[in-house]
Amino acid sequence: MNQSRPRPKETTEEQLVELLRRSATVLPGIDDPAFADAFDQFADARVVLIGEASHGTSEFYRARAAIPRRLIERHGFTIVAAEADWPDAAKIDRYVRQQQPPAWVEEGFKRFPTWMWRNQEVADFARWLRNHNDAQPAERRVEFRGLDVYSLGASIQEVLGYLDRVDPDAAATARRRYGCLSPWHDEPAVYGHNVMRGEPSCEAAVVEQLRALLDQRLEYMKKDGCSFFNAEQNARVVLAAEQYYRAMYQGSAESWNLRDRHMFDTLQALLKHRGDDAKAVVWAHNSHIGNAASTSMGWGGEFNIGELCRTAFGRDAVLIGMGTDRGLVAAADNWDEPMQIQQVRPSRPDSWEQLFLRAGLPASLTSWRDDTPLREALARPRLERAIGVIYRPATERQSH
Repeated sequence: MNQSRPRPKETTEEQLVELLRRSATVLPGIDDPAFADAFDQFADARVVLIGEASHGTSEFYRARAAIPRRLIERHGFTIVAAEADWPDAAKIDRYVRQQQPPAWVEEGFKRFPTWMWRNQEVADFARWLRNHNDAQPAERRVEFRGLDVYSLGASIQEVLGYLDRVDPDAAATARRRYGCLSPWHDEPAVYGHNVMRGEPSCEAAVVEQLRALLDQRLEYMKKDGCSFFNAEQNARVVLAAEQYYRAMYQGSAESWNLRDRHMFDTLQALLKHRGDDAKAVVWAHNSHIGNAASTSMGWGGEFNIGELCRTAFGRDAVLIGMGTDRGLVAAADNWDEPMQIQQVRPSRPDSWEQLFLRAGLPASLTSWRDDTPLREALARPRLERAIGVIYRPATERQSH
């Protein structure tokens, strides 16, 4: 659980509850057309990051879809970038921008946890985005992209497939370089473990392949700039993934920071590729999109995409988190185990969720973007629940 940065003066819990009650904008139901009205205030941002307290709660997914629909339709946002693998998200992108069949439903997101993206809420959003894009010229269609690092094998195949089409000789060389990683496509964590035990790393070969691709940038872009951009980003994923799986055994902070740095760098690349008018919505867990510098994550040496966006964009980055007192969550007991529908335990008395519950508002938006006194009042340390794809209610205080 994360805690917020200490502040000089304390207020009582009752004062905090009353402050939350007075400062909140009450939200209608998620399916109400007016649900997203309150989020118009963030239309001036370059990047709006929308988080969630779990990776398996329908209400979070539906709210996270309603907000960008508003920002896209009325305020010109052009990119949706998700905590998802680049090759899988590219299948959705081809569906929503290039009128291709929805191959992602059957072919994408097969890696654990499949339910995180292969679900009804994402399918509904993708269908809406395709319908929206159908009415737009090609250059104004909204992209759907992935930010994560886990697609080592799939990204290698994407790079090789691209080179097979545009430069077969370079493809043959790339196969030799990436061959170092061939045994580990399906179990990249084993590669990292073996390197830790003294076996040679593939870092030099991966770096060399990215450099070779970039050396031919101008020539390849003449043939198809969009296809080159996809290949380049996949080559960067391969590089980040190789580093990530080695870093896993060097400490949690190092691997976490490498992953979120890659997410941020990918977001920057998307904005640059789209042009000066690009505006992006980011979908990720609260632990990624909140400002790590203001929590115990930052105190422990970790940063995240939210902090990096706040540093890079200042006021032009809006970080929106979501939480709940209780409810249902789709999650597993352990990694690679089956999904279960679990009951989330009621919030702890010493949590932010409990204070919002005591404020008595079923659903609300609290913004301190232009309210320094409110921001200072809420800066006291307090627990906040974080459920990923694993939920262990018996050890919730330690696990989440």
